Amino acid sequence: MADTCGQVLLGSGLTVLSHPLMYIKVLIQVGHEPLPPILGRNLFGRQVYQLPGLFAYAKHIIKIDGKVGLFKGLGPRLCAGTIGTIVHSRVVQVGLNRLSTTKEMIARSCATIVTHPFHVITLRCMVQFIGRETKYSGVFDSIITVYREEGILGFFAGLIPRLLGDVLSLWICNLLAHLINTYTIDDSVCHVHTGEIKNCSQAVTGFFASMLTYPFVLVSNLMAVNNCGLAGGLPPYASVYPTWVDCWRHLSREGNMSRGNSLFFRKLPAGKMYAIDQKRFF
Repeated sequence: MADTCGQVLLGSGLTVLSHPLMYIKVLIQVGHEPLPPILGRNLFGRQVYQLPGLFAYAKHIIKIDGKVGLFKGLGPRLCAGTIGTIVHSRVVQVGLNRLSTTKEMIARSCATIVTHPFHVITLRCMVQFIGRETKYSGVFDSIITVYREEGILGFFAGLIPRLLGDVLSLWICNLLAHLINTYTIDDSVCHVHTGEIKNCSQAVTGFFASMLTYPFVLVSNLMAVNNCGLAGGLPPYASVYPTWVDCWRHLSREGNMSRGNSLFFRKLPAGKMYAIDQKRFF
């Protein structure tokens, strides 16, 4: 129990610190580009038009809503984190006899399913920035709003791609870590260095797995706000998608499967139409 409480406190602290970054990422994922492109240089030193990065976007939000505005949706996200940690811990304790990866997959999936309603509310609180709506103003009021307008299914919008992404990320990460630890680490290396190398390999494989499964995160977030009555979930920011597969296909055709993945060096796609002022930038 003490370990779980410690995990909840640590997770809550990290959530608060990382929330502005997630907030900006979600707005970019939806396609909200309120600032015009600027001429900059890419990693190779070439001059290219780039969309403003993390800090410029944060300054824009602060200018409109103040510093507190960077923390929209924090309440339901903290609820999701707390409940998710408790559910994950309990499921892991129950499934002690299962294989480690299978046990972790079940625990993560259970936590994701239970906390997804709070995730949906978090995203919608954030996306309200685009249309300046106040439809989702609190956790309990938001729960009532979602249930009244969409029923139980509204709480699980975007759940399937999120679950698929979590499961694939876990298995890819563990498979790569196993291959690295089995075939690249020399048993003659002292145990201290072996532990450091394994920790490093886990970090690298985790990053690689998250990159590969990012399209699932993007599609899940878009479906969570799609056609929910907010400007950010309707044209011109997004088409109305009947299913998450339609959303995936549309993003794939446009070449936007990595939108929002990077908050720096954001290259402007040629001929891309952005919703702000309906201007076309080249």
